[in-house]
Amino acid sequence: MTTSRSKARSRALTNRLARFTGAQSGATAVEFALVATPFFLLLFGIIELAFIFLVSSSLENATAQAARTIRTGELQTGGAATASAFKDAVCRKFGWLQSDCAANLSVDVRTYQTFASVTAPQPVSNGTFNAGALTFAPGGPDDIVVVRTYYQWPLIAPMISQAMQQLNGGKALLTSTAAFRNEPYGSS
Repeated sequence: MTTSRSKARSRALTNRLARFTGAQSGATAVEFALVATPFFLLLFGIIELAFIFLVSSSLENATAQAARTIRTGELQTGGAATASAFKDAVCRKFGWLQSDCAANLSVDVRTYQTFASVTAPQPVSNGTFNAGALTFAPGGPDDIVVVRTYYQWPLIAPMISQAMQQLNGGKALLTSTAAFRNEPYGSS
């Protein structure tokens, strides 16, 4: 009696196992659960990179347009040759990011004797942005000027933030540069 009972249990267990391994009703849900996490991480990473490129392109455009006011002497002769006035000029050209521009943008404008003597400031130290390392000197007619703008962009996607994080707090530092010789705007 014991052997027939154990054989019946063994047969029942084998039948259940065969039904379980042959069942396909939940396979799609399990496969989706396994594939969904990497898929969504990749998707959010692609969207984050698209935003970074869009902001970087907007920053390049705004910097080039605002730097033109220095190159032509409009900023210097207009009576508002200050870093905050130039920063406002960049932010006005920044388009869809104007509301966050003032809080996240820093500008550095320097004059040089020759193009060969141009050096880049290092405003980032140990993951901290040091705005004190930046200056504002738009120069005069025929001066060589380098305009740099720095925009602190908050990163959201975890894998992108690990790869691109340059600042503490999960932010990337986007930079734009324009180098030129001022026009001789003072001569007539």
